[in-house]
Amino acid sequence: MYIEVVPNRNSPPTVLLREGWREGKKVRKRTLANLSKLPPEALDVLKRVLRGETLVSAEDELEIERSLPHGAVAAVVGTIKKLKLDQLLASRRSPQRDRALALVAARVLAPSSRLAVARMLDPETATSTLGETLEVEGVSADQLYAAMDWLGARQARIEAKLARRHLAPATLVLYDVTSSYFEGLCCPLAKRGYSRDKKKGTLQIVVGLLCSAEGCPISVEVYPGNTGDPSTLASQIFKVRERWGIERVIWVADRGLLTEARIEKELRPLEGLDWITALRAPAIAALVEEEALQLSLFDEQDLFEFTSAGYADERLVACRNPLLAHKRAHKREALLVATERDLEKIVVATGRKRNPLHGQDQIGLRAGKVLGKYKVAKHFELEITSGGFTYRRKEERIEAESRLDGVYVIRTSVKASRMDTDALVRQYKDLAHVERAFRSLKTMHLEVRPIHHRLAERVEAHVFICMLSY
Repeated sequence: MYIEVVPNRNSPPTVLLREGWREGKKVRKRTLANLSKLPPEALDVLKRVLRGETLVSAEDELEIERSLPHGAVAAVVGTIKKLKLDQLLASRRSPQRDRALALVAARVLAPSSRLAVARMLDPETATSTLGETLEVEGVSADQLYAAMDWLGARQARIEAKLARRHLAPATLVLYDVTSSYFEGLCCPLAKRGYSRDKKKGTLQIVVGLLCSAEGCPISVEVYPGNTGDPSTLASQIFKVRERWGIERVIWVADRGLLTEARIEKELRPLEGLDWITALRAPAIAALVEEEALQLSLFDEQDLFEFTSAGYADERLVACRNPLLAHKRAHKREALLVATERDLEKIVVATGRKRNPLHGQDQIGLRAGKVLGKYKVAKHFELEITSGGFTYRRKEERIEAESRLDGVYVIRTSVKASRMDTDALVRQYKDLAHVERAFRSLKTMHLEVRPIHHRLAERVEAHVFICMLSY
């Protein structure tokens, strides 16, 4: 094949793609296509290809110096716009709103410090197209801290908008509390308290999260690290009733938060407040002892409703989870066996001929460490003398506890006409939504830790950004 240019008098020449072959002594040819309308550059390339020349592609002529990831940025920013989070922060666009949105998006893309976010947005050190997409390229760390302060000052207003968006005039809310260890010593919120992170002796903060019935976070509040869970309830009730104007609320919280004292002091005196919570193990055992709760009914069903004189005007729902029962029985037996193994070492130490362990105080101190390690002291009876040590299991107590494995009792003031038994149990189990949010906040998804801020307002804004990111 070849290209032939045919003159055409006063008109532009005709450019034809032709094919030629030989028949004996004659040369034959035929036209395959009219290429007259192709630009000269395309004709030149085609001629070179037909001559068998190797062409240099456009990719070979270009040298890629840098490529920024964009897919994740597009997904996060698109979700922010779909949820109208920008309108939630402020109705009008401003540099502070754009920077606050960048902080929220960066928390989802790559949780890090404000200085690291500033580097992420800098055109010279950018790791994605986030700065270009939100038009916040080149912002400094100080400007991001100012955006944090701006966002923290608007937290109450933003939470009120979330409440209007997700909560009805008569609504149900899920509430739970967690703690997070703290880096540094200067923040007034950082105190020593019960650590859920199993970091004894470290400073921490307490975080209370309020969610809608569907698990959507509405409000987050930071308390000093030595704040007890039940004592946070009063401020949450005030927030919902006084700031958001919602007077009919069903509070769903676990048994460690909605205690008997808090129900009597904070909820029962206020009209329009109901609750769904669970009973502690001693209270369940008392119901079994007084025969208000008959465990034999679990042979026929795993869920039933009953009443007790000790809980007037309340409904009690007994539930049994066979999988949880098996798990608790297995764990208890493992702890008992581990405790016996270490206690047996003490028995051997008191009976050895060389340097025997003796003295009630020394033997008791060592036995106390073992029992404190495995937390099953209530299931053992010890006999300590000046030169000997024996132990045995309290089989009757172990048997009594095993009967309650997997059993939990939900208590509520919600009338049956408003919520049936199955719905009641489902609503209590929906507390898993809050627990899931806490796991996202504290683990690899959003990484609220480590917390280095010195000012209480900065700590609160930092936690609030993590909530908005969820």
